[in-house]
Amino acid sequence: MTEYEKMHNGMICDCLTEELAEVQKNSHRLCEQYNKLGVDDEEEKKQILKKLFPNDDFGVFRSMETPIFIDNCKEIRIGKNFYSNIHFSFIGGNTAEIGDNVFIGPYCTLATGIHSLVAEERRISIDENGVAHDFEYGKPIKIGDDVWIASNVTICGGVTIGNGSVIGAGSVVTRDIPEGVLAAGNPCRVIRKITEKDSMYLKAKRE
Repeated sequence: MTEYEKMHNGMICDCLTEELAEVQKNSHRLCEQYNKLGVDDEEEKKQILKKLFPNDDFGVFRSMETPIFIDNCKEIRIGKNFYSNIHFSFIGGNTAEIGDNVFIGPYCTLATGIHSLVAEERRISIDENGVAHDFEYGKPIKIGDDVWIASNVTICGGVTIGNGSVIGAGSVVTRDIPEGVLAAGNPCRVIRKITEKDSMYLKAKRE
């Protein structure tokens, strides 16, 4: 089993291997190209997004404000009709799966990589051939359909967020969030169910 296969399966792996480094460099290059484009360069942006996410169905639209940072484009899948505000980041280490009709606010991070709590195990080592090694592992992230992630949210590896839920601004999500709820905080916790009373149209009528 290759180090890349170990990473994909959530096993301890050497993240400095040439195979993984090449995938990351390709992702970083595409992000650099994307982030240099301006507000009027929509067609060029679309073409780069197609290279970053070649297996995704974009649906009606995919809009990602610059800058973005995708650490490993092979390990993230995004559904139809996706929007992310500025500074959206996916930090590799395992997979991320995002459903349809998901909105993500500014300065949000999906962090799947996990380092050891033991200091000696976190250190980058150099072997007798002068080759560097960095051992870590990761856990997947899954975000369901129709989820809204508000600004400045960090979602940690191993978390699943259910369909239709909303994650409040500034949250750090370290555990699963069920569907159809408003959740917020550090660590993020369920506040309440989302109901018809939360309709912005009903609120507008009352006001």
